Amino acid sequence: MSAAERQRQIVGAARRLGSVEVAALAEELGVAKETVRRDLRVLEEHGLLRRTHGGAYPVESAGFETTLAYRTTMHVPEKRRIASAAVELLGDAETVFVDEGFTPQLIAEALPRDRRLTVVTASLPVARVLAAEEEFTVLLLGGRVRGGTLATVEHWTTKMLAGFVIDLAFVGANGISREHGLTTPDPAVSEVKAQAMRAARRRIFAGLHTKFGAVSFCRFAEVADFEALVTSVNLPAPEAHRYALRGPQVIRV
Repeated sequence: MSAAERQRQIVGAARRLGSVEVAALAEELGVAKETVRRDLRVLEEHGLLRRTHGGAYPVESAGFETTLAYRTTMHVPEKRRIASAAVELLGDAETVFVDEGFTPQLIAEALPRDRRLTVVTASLPVARVLAAEEEFTVLLLGGRVRGGTLATVEHWTTKMLAGFVIDLAFVGANGISREHGLTTPDPAVSEVKAQAMRAARRRIFAGLHTKFGAVSFCRFAEVADFEALVTSVNLPAPEAHRYALRGPQVIRV
């Protein structure tokens, strides 16, 4: 097996399992542990993996977007834990922005049903989840609907959003890094997220550990803009600490 083929298998396993260990890879691939470590160094240099003590986890590919349907099949238990932990930070917020994506959809499902909330969203699935709740007022932002994510974008969306003052925004991203902040591939999506950041008094990022270290085309926020980053326990504690030094609380669940 060539080094390139071996590295493709390592990346595939990391994306499928959420993380990989050096010892297990060495046994599976029939190579020395040092060979695996060398492969992991190469893959980290190419921005595909982030190494940890004894293994690595995948960095989400931020150059393109997966569809919402695909996201509903990947890392669902972890996303549910993240969503529940994010909702615990709701506090006394009465108006909430819920971003597009599957983890935000799970946040919408986890919102408490025993209190009045006004929810603003560009996501059709989020609006569908909440529209029938008696205690909720749901405001769906108008605009062009993106087929892959079923969310609205462009000037209709941002103009409507600019008229609000929102207590708390739950925001996602394709990538988050200490150097480049929060990013997404599509400029139209980036502008909606940026406007939500401007409209909100409090901001919480919720996303998988695979988002950390990924960098995409359009930056819409800095790490320091958030009061909390909620992610999975697969983000190594030292790396979480480095993000916390930028200001936000980092919650690993």
